[in-house]
Amino acid sequence: MKNNREKILHGNMRSVLLSLALPVMAANAIQTIYGLADTFWVSKLADGDIAVAAVSYIGPMVGVAIALGIGMNIAGISIISQFVGLGRENEPRKVAGQLVSFSFFFSVVLGILGLLFGKQLLAATGAEGLILEYGWDYLQAVFLGGPAMFVFFAFQSIKQAQGDTLTPMLLAGASVILNVFLDPVFMFTFDLGIAGAAWATVVTRALSTVVGMYLLFFTDNGLRLNLGDLRFNRKIMGKIIKIGLPSGFGQSIEGIGFMIMNSFVLSFGDYTVAAFGIGNRINNLIFMPAMGLGSALAAVVGQNLGANKIDRAVKAVKESIFLSVTIMAAGAVAMFFAAPHIIKIFSQHPLVLEQGTYYLRLISMSIPLMGIFQAFVGCFQGSGHTLMAMLVTTGRLWALRLPMIILFKYFTPLAEKSVWFAMVGSNLLTCVFAFFLFLSGRWKQKVVDEKEDYIGDLELS
Repeated sequence: MKNNREKILHGNMRSVLLSLALPVMAANAIQTIYGLADTFWVSKLADGDIAVAAVSYIGPMVGVAIALGIGMNIAGISIISQFVGLGRENEPRKVAGQLVSFSFFFSVVLGILGLLFGKQLLAATGAEGLILEYGWDYLQAVFLGGPAMFVFFAFQSIKQAQGDTLTPMLLAGASVILNVFLDPVFMFTFDLGIAGAAWATVVTRALSTVVGMYLLFFTDNGLRLNLGDLRFNRKIMGKIIKIGLPSGFGQSIEGIGFMIMNSFVLSFGDYTVAAFGIGNRINNLIFMPAMGLGSALAAVVGQNLGANKIDRAVKAVKESIFLSVTIMAAGAVAMFFAAPHIIKIFSQHPLVLEQGTYYLRLISMSIPLMGIFQAFVGCFQGSGHTLMAMLVTTGRLWALRLPMIILFKYFTPLAEKSVWFAMVGSNLLTCVFAFFLFLSGRWKQKVVDEKEDYIGDLELS
């Protein structure tokens, strides 16, 4: 941890960002491969295109369900990284323990509520027929396996805040390799169908979580937790919630917005949903460099703000934008030309092929913008100013994208392309808004205090 801190505070900024971001990119790509593997095997089922549409359709609901937990982990990154920047060890360990405890108990409560009311909520969003049936089969396994997913997210955040992005990547890599082999076994050998894809992911994530907890509690590689750190601490948890709520709330609202957007896509037919779902899986893979750099930037900004190196934090944001835009532009060109060949891997249906190809080629034009978007979000999250991050992420969807979809759908002949054009337009305008928030400089105020045993206005016991 001390070596990582020295590198983040004094090393060459471009090298620092790349060394931290590359494992995050790989880990995020691996998470996306989880989804692609599921999509590939699900497409081999009877009614494969409808099954793929169902998995795509429930994605935003899963996002809403896990949003609060992710928000708390984002808060943990900002608090832990800023304390690490101050050269402290006791406080970040206590914060890490609270993150693990919160993640476990929250996921248990969420799983119970999801199993009780998830199917009704799925139906209320407009899902019916096979999409409802397949979607609910998949969701049940997700809710039951929630603790493994949430606790591993906490592990990733704790390591990331310390500047260790390699260990989570290695665990994620091992799990995805196992998942690729388990998908067909659970789906076809055990005859679990679409639920088998979800259960394969749950099992592999559970194994990764067990290893992650072993590393946190029984090794000296970075922060070493003990059982006492898991004991509920009202003051620490209050600070985490105070910082994490805007991010968690924002992601929930964003997820609800994506559910509404899905309903617009569904209005154009099941094959449009399938094309949209496949396209999004590919987009997520192309977005990995920007997401990786944004995640790495959060730790770099947090530690440098904690050490009062504000100019270096600003430099980190600029370098992140430069690297992201450069890499994403190359990916956009590749995706534009490869689009039809990519879609054919997952579906041979003419409508899915036509609409998916058009979608990928159009969205490729705005892919470099996502590098700028992720850099600003990473900056605001790492500094602990999660309200600013929330304004950017929710504003993109609610203030821009959904109104544009409505406008294009009902007042232009674009049909299903209304969604694609709204995505491009909203990405552009959001980057402009985020840039002005960045220029305001409010994010430069750190959220931890240099006084001994102190987090903001909350004394640590």
